Amino acid sequence: MSNPVSSSTVSSNPLLQTHILPPFSAIKPEHVEPAISELLNRNRERTNALLAEFAKSGATPTWETLNTPIDLWDDEVNQAFSPVGHLNSVMNSDELRDAYNACLPLLSQYSTEIGQNADLFKAYEAVKNSEAFASLSQAQQTAIEHALRDFRLAGVDLPADKKARYGEIQQQLSKLTSKFGENVLDATHAWSKHITDVAELDGLPESALGLLAQQAKQKDLEGYLITLDFPSYVPIMSYGTNRELRQELYTAFVTRASDTGPNAGEFDNSDVMKEIMALRYELATLLGFENFAEYSVYTKMAESGQEVIDFLNDLAVKAKPQAEREFAELNAYAADELGLTDLKPWDVTFASEKLRQARYSISQEDIRPYLPVNTVIKGMFEVVSRLYGVQFVEQSEFDTYHPDARFFHVEKDGQQIAAFYLDMYARAKKRGGAWMDVARNRMNTANGTQLPVAYLVCNFSPAVGDTPALLTHDEMTTLFHEFGHGLHHMMTDIDVAAVSGISGVAWDAVELPSQIMENWCYEPEALAFLSGHYLEKDGHTGEPLPKELLDKLLAAKNFQSAMMTMRQIEFSLFDFRLHREYSDTNPVTAEEILADVREKVTVVPTVDFNRFQHSFSHIFAGGYSAGYYSYKWAEVLSADAYSRFEEEGIFNPETGASFLKEIISQGGSREAGELFENFRGRKPSVEPLLRHCGIDVPEVA
Repeated sequence: MSNPVSSSTVSSNPLLQTHILPPFSAIKPEHVEPAISELLNRNRERTNALLAEFAKSGATPTWETLNTPIDLWDDEVNQAFSPVGHLNSVMNSDELRDAYNACLPLLSQYSTEIGQNADLFKAYEAVKNSEAFASLSQAQQTAIEHALRDFRLAGVDLPADKKARYGEIQQQLSKLTSKFGENVLDATHAWSKHITDVAELDGLPESALGLLAQQAKQKDLEGYLITLDFPSYVPIMSYGTNRELRQELYTAFVTRASDTGPNAGEFDNSDVMKEIMALRYELATLLGFENFAEYSVYTKMAESGQEVIDFLNDLAVKAKPQAEREFAELNAYAADELGLTDLKPWDVTFASEKLRQARYSISQEDIRPYLPVNTVIKGMFEVVSRLYGVQFVEQSEFDTYHPDARFFHVEKDGQQIAAFYLDMYARAKKRGGAWMDVARNRMNTANGTQLPVAYLVCNFSPAVGDTPALLTHDEMTTLFHEFGHGLHHMMTDIDVAAVSGISGVAWDAVELPSQIMENWCYEPEALAFLSGHYLEKDGHTGEPLPKELLDKLLAAKNFQSAMMTMRQIEFSLFDFRLHREYSDTNPVTAEEILADVREKVTVVPTVDFNRFQHSFSHIFAGGYSAGYYSYKWAEVLSADAYSRFEEEGIFNPETGASFLKEIISQGGSREAGELFENFRGRKPSVEPLLRHCGIDVPEVA
């Protein structure tokens, strides 16, 4: 697809030109900082001129005279920086990293200036207090109310010296959180192990051996190359019989970006974490909050920090007894059947996989041949089409940044309503994990409605030789999860950028549309077209997952689910307690809090050298600081919401239309709790989550 350029734009910098889609092929690192600087300065001038005009004329600001132009100016900056941030995550280079980092203080400073502009704040207040406010749409009213809240959270009411300090803190935090992520990326790619004797890789399935061989060949090496990327790491920890290799790999993985391990001190995040915590506490108290956790919760569904703690502790009480039984079973099996009388952390995944196979006669590798990536994608589209009446059309020509990237239009009733990029495979210089991000927001412009565009990114195993990319069931579930985020962004009806798609959604509810999508990965009716054996020879005809395997998959669905629940509670409590208990007079460390949390809730023992916190990018480099609990909080919502589909039919178009109307399409235009109740007809219940996870809670007499 071509990217038409505004005829009025004369700059040769592609980031200063108007594009329907990101101009990836034209972007060079030297374009980035000049473009962002120019756009920010231009917006400063525009804003000052707008405020001067209000002052001169004495006219009361309106939505059309205040919000509309400012939204468009903000969108220009977002359109310029969005592809830069995306490329920095998926095609990282030293030059691009430097250009990206050079913009962070500029953007932070600009955001602080706007947020602390008292005249602009008064203009928004004037809109809120005007008679015309009542005639605005719900989305417009919410956007105004959120803007006023965010002005206060930016320190608009602070005295001059504290305003200045707020700006300094935000700039430092922007640099430090970026540095944390860079250290994790660099540490992940700094370690590898070259193996020439295949006997050392005993137990690995052919798919994993093929990937390791392909990785070696790409580096002009004989044999096999192991990295810390998930497609390489997980098979060895799951299937490798070489205990010493598992221990070596585990050690390298859990000590990334830390003061210990094979790259000790080289990419160490220890001081970065301490600085981040000190600055977050100072920021929160500067704004009048007791701690950073209370500051974080202020914009979320949860009413207080204590409510979050109580929620997590209550869930732990319900799940821990079963988790302890599950681990005791694993310990006994490992000792009796595998000779592992002293079960170590690097044995747990291996022993668990052996126990799963012994109990259910199934492994992820048994399912993988039935999940070729194109079949899964086509099936995923079919699920969404049945639910929401939309179609997906892949585009063969578009401006791309890597051969792995694919591009799709989303259509309804023959009209395009959105688009997304799909980048699925792990590779060098690409950040690990899976995520969805915004390329374009849906919003009104002078040229009509700007359609939403999303980035969907995963790190799956690529095709190996003549064998297409084959997904594990876990990977398919991850794809569905991220696609749920994408649908939330792309299928919004809201034309106000601040509350369109995922924008303005309470962070502890933002996982609802993503988590609910995972459920269809376990439904026999959906798996009938989500799966299809990749070989059409050797007795196979592209048939879907056989009933025998399907029954085993469903039987094993909740294998060790209580242990996994406790692991998520551990991460959540660590994050929230660290941000809640840290203060200038009590500068607790991540190590101290994590140790205390583990003593109370951890079921699977760890080792002293584990430095999980040093690579916990969700809370130190992402948007989940004092918010990781959101995954469990939203899981309550998603399980309860899905129970309506279970009651009315998993492909019931009326139920799908209701979920689309009441939740997905609404973006952040209404409170998340209100939207949930509109769909479910009542407040959320935790019982469906416990049932979905197979956690039995004894009834209290």
